[in-house]
Amino acid sequence: MITTRLYYQDSYLTRFSAHVVDRSEGGHRIYLDRTAFYPTSGGQPHDEGWIGGVRVLDVVEEDQRIAHVTAEPVTGVAVECEVDLARRLDHVQQHTGQHLLSAVLRDLYRFDTVGFHLGSESSTIDISTPSLETSQILELEGRVNQRVAENRPVTISFEEESEAMALRRQTDRHGVLRIVSIEGTDRSPCGGTHVRSTAEIGPVAIRKLEKIRGNVRIEFLCGLRAVRRARADFDALSRIARVFSSPLDETPPLVEAQRESLLAVQKAHRRAVAELARYQGQDLYEATSPGPDGIRRALRRQPAGALDDELRALALGFTAQPKAVLVAASDNPPAMLLAVSGDAGLHAGNVLKAALAKYGGRGGGNASLAQGSVPTVEQLGPLLADLAGEDYQRG
Repeated sequence: MITTRLYYQDSYLTRFSAHVVDRSEGGHRIYLDRTAFYPTSGGQPHDEGWIGGVRVLDVVEEDQRIAHVTAEPVTGVAVECEVDLARRLDHVQQHTGQHLLSAVLRDLYRFDTVGFHLGSESSTIDISTPSLETSQILELEGRVNQRVAENRPVTISFEEESEAMALRRQTDRHGVLRIVSIEGTDRSPCGGTHVRSTAEIGPVAIRKLEKIRGNVRIEFLCGLRAVRRARADFDALSRIARVFSSPLDETPPLVEAQRESLLAVQKAHRRAVAELARYQGQDLYEATSPGPDGIRRALRRQPAGALDDELRALALGFTAQPKAVLVAASDNPPAMLLAVSGDAGLHAGNVLKAALAKYGGRGGGNASLAQGSVPTVEQLGPLLADLAGEDYQRG
């Protein structure tokens, strides 16, 4: 039996009576003779609500009929149904906003919309251009909101495919088409739910751009979503302004100045840490006794943390002295570093690469400094023994 789709005629119908014409074994999948519940389709998520007081969790398109997935079995034949109004109003604002956004994009720049997704937090459209300039975004957003303010009617009509003219996009559907029209702006074949006029879309805000497979993806918000996001943005910016004891409009240059100052301090700090580490490497060299071959060997092992710039600076400070070799290792992640002085008779990259290969590790480097990792921490001990042996003194 074909399901009569009440939302085709009235997107604001949220309470209706229906009859259960079929149900799955167990009663969690319900088929009605008619429904105002919209199934997931065309980039728009499904409605939620209640059938006979039982929560509707999903609505699924099944050819010419619609399945309603419920949290509990639905009993009886005649049922009272209710669509979640807040969710429906959110969806009609976002979906009609997408139509308007796509129509203005095509009108201004001849860009086609090649994809649409209505998400729980924001919505996106993919458009047929590799880039979009800031000036274009500002013009687009301004023009769209102007059309919203003009309160243009949004109407639904049913037209034979052969007679449906001036459509923004074509469809692979045949026979009678459902056409959603925005007066003087857009005509598109669409089975989704929509507002009655552009004013009901509410404000439209473009949030960000992303390049996707040669196209541009535009993230946008409409209606109450845009209002909530604007309030959240204002609250966040106000908190930042209070930190700087500054009027909101004067905060951005203050933040930028503080950022530049912080970067300069961090850069100076890194230089100081590296310089201190080099001196520590020299001290370690002085405290390390030479082996029988005159080479001073040291091993540094730490339980956790990456082999960072500070440790590399210490290693280079140690091996800046004559006849010196330093091995450093970290248990988590299992990684190691080998540094050698120019007169130690070793090529750090070649030595470490050969040792790592024995344990399934990867790495390499140049003659004086090399770094790598092994799959497990248990392999570090044997690897260090191969490299260090008993001739290395622990620092």
